[in-house]
Amino acid sequence: MSESPIVERAQRFLSVLRHCQVLGISVHSAEPEGLVLRLPYSEQIVGNPETGVIHGGAITTLMDTTCGISTVCVLPEFEICPTLDLRIDYMRPAEPNKDVFGFAECYRVTETIIFTRGYAYQDNPDEPIAHVVGAFMRMGKPADLQRPSKGAGQ
Repeated sequence: MSESPIVERAQRFLSVLRHCQVLGISVHSAEPEGLVLRLPYSEQIVGNPETGVIHGGAITTLMDTTCGISTVCVLPEFEICPTLDLRIDYMRPAEPNKDVFGFAECYRVTETIIFTRGYAYQDNPDEPIAHVVGAFMRMGKPADLQRPSKGAGQ
């Protein structure tokens, strides 16, 4: 059975982000209501070796990426949408030796801006590590997708 088109688009988007490959971030789920990415725990992302707590920068990367890729859940086709604004409120540190999940949804889409919100969690989404809101600029389809195909009268 093949995966949904939204999951495939999210995976394709994630696969071109080198920093996400290095961190091991993967698509956990994707549907029109939102996206969940998974950041696996590793020693390389520990911010405090004495406690084993994940560095906040890794969680920021997870949440920026989750919000940015959540745009594929609501747009009919892939568009370039760079981050305009991102706010993260940290509620508590992530527990050591546990993966972190990031959920994001697009709650408003305009012609030029997409507004997102979400949260990072470990075992229970009702006990968030952080909350996030973000705004992403719609720049349209990449140039190579806007060109007419060769065979269409060329």
